[in-house]
Amino acid sequence: MTVTSVRTPRSSPPSIALIVVAAVLAAVLLVPLGYVVSVVADVGWGTLEPLIFRPRVGELLVNTVLLVVLGVPLTVLLGVGGAWLVERTTLPGRRFWAIVLVAPLAIPAFVSSYGWASAVPSIHGLSGGLLVAVLAYYPLVYLPALATLRGLDPALEESARSLGLGSWAVFARVVLPQLRLAILGGGLIVALHLLAEYGAFAFIRFDTFTTAIVVQYQSTFAGPAAGALGVVLSVLCLTLLVGEAAARGRARYARVGSGAVRAAVPVRLGTLTAPALLALTALGAAAVGVPLASVVRWLAHGSSWSQPELPSALTQTVLLAGGGAIAAMLVALPLAWLTARHPGPLARLLEGSSYVAASLPAIIVALALVTVTLRVLPGLYQTAFTVVLAYVMIFLPRALVPLRAGIAQAPVALEEMARSLGYPPLLARLRVTVPLLVPSLAAGAALAGLGAANELTATLLLAPTGTRTLATQFWSQASAIDYPAAAPYAVALILLSVPAVALMYAQSRRWGAR
Repeated sequence: MTVTSVRTPRSSPPSIALIVVAAVLAAVLLVPLGYVVSVVADVGWGTLEPLIFRPRVGELLVNTVLLVVLGVPLTVLLGVGGAWLVERTTLPGRRFWAIVLVAPLAIPAFVSSYGWASAVPSIHGLSGGLLVAVLAYYPLVYLPALATLRGLDPALEESARSLGLGSWAVFARVVLPQLRLAILGGGLIVALHLLAEYGAFAFIRFDTFTTAIVVQYQSTFAGPAAGALGVVLSVLCLTLLVGEAAARGRARYARVGSGAVRAAVPVRLGTLTAPALLALTALGAAAVGVPLASVVRWLAHGSSWSQPELPSALTQTVLLAGGGAIAAMLVALPLAWLTARHPGPLARLLEGSSYVAASLPAIIVALALVTVTLRVLPGLYQTAFTVVLAYVMIFLPRALVPLRAGIAQAPVALEEMARSLGYPPLLARLRVTVPLLVPSLAAGAALAGLGAANELTATLLLAPTGTRTLATQFWSQASAIDYPAAAPYAVALILLSVPAVALMYAQSRRWGAR
């Protein structure tokens, strides 16, 4: 077995231009965090203290913390359990169930909440919030767990069995520890989504910090009360980031060589086959069946498709989401290049700024951009540029991660060969490296575009007057209890999401197969 290594050119330092561009972009990305700090400085602790330490904030804190503390373990249980069933057992129809388990990603959380609220009008509160959120977000743990399981060396499990361990003991003592990074990463993403979600919880009348901030914004236009709630919410998000980094530790999970080339021997479910199939059927029906059935039922009521705003909303969604995807890739490119080709403390610092910005809820990003544009750049207030900038801040990691991986895997030797033939450095990269990055560019753009198309909160607050996207039109009709009129927008959102979700699923399987 031959192991090859790709040399990273540490000897050639990054250009000053690359560092300056990356630093400027990082500074822009930190505007939302700067907004939170400025709220504390401008309003003053004397004003913020009674607004923060009041009974209403305590209620919101309990709701939000319980949502995260209960919701994340449930998503981990469903995500890891589902991935193990379809990847490591004799479950009948594993390929079918693998697709069913990822399908909820194609249904925006607020559309899922709409489906459940129309099917079960009594749904509300913490129980309702947990039901909707867990069903909508467990695939964010399922996908990385699936990729990790596909990439595990089966020899590890076989060695454990040879020592006398049973199937469940092997899973608990060998497989589960290898899923640590997938669980922590997926759990962090789920937790941040839970903190940032607005539409799904507003439908079922479950109050969190984000829903309360939107209400405060609508009544006081980013007054001190909204700022106080934003400070608490930002502290929660940053605490999650620090906690996840500490829990991840410095343990190494990589292996040298390709490992065993054969597939793992699946665990026989035996008498557990029927309960497993029943559980997956119930999960698929709850996560996919109920929302789709509700959408289809409301579509059947009258002439739902005769919505004059639908073509315009579809066009504006594609334009704004497409602009957000392209802008995210342009911003991600210098950051990813610096991180992959010139790793070091500076690169990690600049890259980390994108994750800090993206960890803050969309409502904080929107409030920051509202404040900055009104005070500094009033000409940009409620313009398409501001909406696209918000999309970049919120969804940049979706573009950065696949692009960084693509740059890291592109052989530097090919560039050096082109330069030895007389090509200038920039032309060598355009002719040799950029074509190799097309799959990564496409994946990053698709993932960022999917998030932008389904983004609701920032679009509601920042979009120019008269702007109609599928998400905002859906919200307008559904919040007015006109469910038949909202159904076509829900269908359009789902259809727009399917290609990106299919790409995510394919990427997870390819990554795990390496």
